[in-house]
Amino acid sequence: MKRPRFLVLVLIFLVGGAILWSLFNKPKPASAGKPRSIAVAIATVETRDVPVWLSGLGTVQANNTVTIRPRVSGELQSIHFTEGQEVKAGDILAHIDPRPYRAALDQALAQKAQDDARLANDRREFERIRELVETKTESRQLLDQRAATLAESTALVQASQAAVDTAQLQFDFTTVRAPIDGHTGVRLVDAGNIVTASQNNGLVVLTQTKPSAVIFTVPQQNFRDLRRSITRSAGEPLTVEALSDNGEVLARGKLELIDNQIDTATGTLRLKALFPNEDQSLWPGQFVNARVLVATLEQALTVPAEAVQPGLDGPFAYVVKPDSTVEPRPLKLGPTVSGVTVITAGLQPGDQVVREGQNKLQPGAHVEVAKPAAPGTSAAPAAAE
Repeated sequence: MKRPRFLVLVLIFLVGGAILWSLFNKPKPASAGKPRSIAVAIATVETRDVPVWLSGLGTVQANNTVTIRPRVSGELQSIHFTEGQEVKAGDILAHIDPRPYRAALDQALAQKAQDDARLANDRREFERIRELVETKTESRQLLDQRAATLAESTALVQASQAAVDTAQLQFDFTTVRAPIDGHTGVRLVDAGNIVTASQNNGLVVLTQTKPSAVIFTVPQQNFRDLRRSITRSAGEPLTVEALSDNGEVLARGKLELIDNQIDTATGTLRLKALFPNEDQSLWPGQFVNARVLVATLEQALTVPAEAVQPGLDGPFAYVVKPDSTVEPRPLKLGPTVSGVTVITAGLQPGDQVVREGQNKLQPGAHVEVAKPAAPGTSAAPAAAE
């Protein structure tokens, strides 16, 4: 008898609890006429000049690289540069023992003086015989012999002058000078060593960093755009920028070369740009991102790139209407540059588009922002009700 009474009490307790829960958790009616708002960030469509760039990965190269080798043999007497030093063309880099070459020059000068004296004597003799021939005192044959002797002496003087020039050149080569402006590298030979003319190992490698070149590649599909830009520029070189990994512009220069063939293995076109590099922000061997300016779209309609959404019928953006509802607007797009997309059709200047929070939206949804966004900026989202 106790068991049925217990079951009845449990059933009464459960029914009472269910009634109390339903009373206290009854949903509150929504405020009449006030739809739920979705927090979004918006941006205003604006017009601006948009540069169009073609980008590629590049490598900095020295404009000139010279391995300094001795041009005469001998003992390397002294080094006149420090490793990493910036030198100018004509600066003295090293001295080779000049004594053998000084002696050879002196010998050539002595021979030249001897030949000059012989030539002067032969010239006087020729003139004397010519006068005698004119008075018929000497034969014409003797005059011809003196003329031949004079010609021989003249040739000997020319040969001795060439020998002097050669000896002087060899002597000058004992002073090793920088042929270009640049930076010295690691010293490859120490003073006191015997060096030989045009030896495989140079004394030092000299690299010219002002100006510097950047070799970079772009896809072959961009070839026509490049050619059109060059045609429009009427011979003026296209502008090229070198950027670091974080997008900082390191240097600005000019396009020097479009390679004469496309790489069939990679389908890329190689370009060369030259930069003044006065601040030496570019260094040989450095990897940089390079981009070449091929066009500037003047007063183009632009929106932040994140405002454009992909759709089944093409790209679109949510436009905020005056009543704070949104409608999807189909778009025709131009290029995207530095986070900004050019709009060729679908929007007007001053339109406000949603740039954050699109995944929560559907046509006609009510949105709320903290305040109207300035052109090209987003507004902070307000809290949803």
